[in-house]
Amino acid sequence: MALKKGYVATTKFLIASPTKVRPVARVVSRKSCTEALAILDNMPQKGAVLVKNTLKSAVANALQVSKNLDEDSLYVKEIRIDEGPRLKRVWFRARGRADQLLRRMCHITVIVDEKAGE
Repeated sequence: MALKKGYVATTKFLIASPTKVRPVARVVSRKSCTEALAILDNMPQKGAVLVKNTLKSAVANALQVSKNLDEDSLYVKEIRIDEGPRLKRVWFRARGRADQLLRRMCHITVIVDEKAGE
């Protein structure tokens, strides 16, 4: 799936399960950036902090590229939470056995764009 046009920020190789981060991203998708940041500030999940940092980076990229933009005129166009590689670790169990522990990673991509009416 190709990325939509807009101002993009990507954070890669975050140690968090994509299935735990996706519900957080779904809450703030298609909202204005200031409203999305306020929502993410008040969410208790670890994924909220990760998405918030990436969203801040996307807003900063947009303001850096286009000097005449205002932060209030930006909205979250798309948030993608992709699965990254998995760290495989040994988990020692009773009676000399071992299991495999998977530390899942995710890549967060945030695209912000200017509102159509602006």
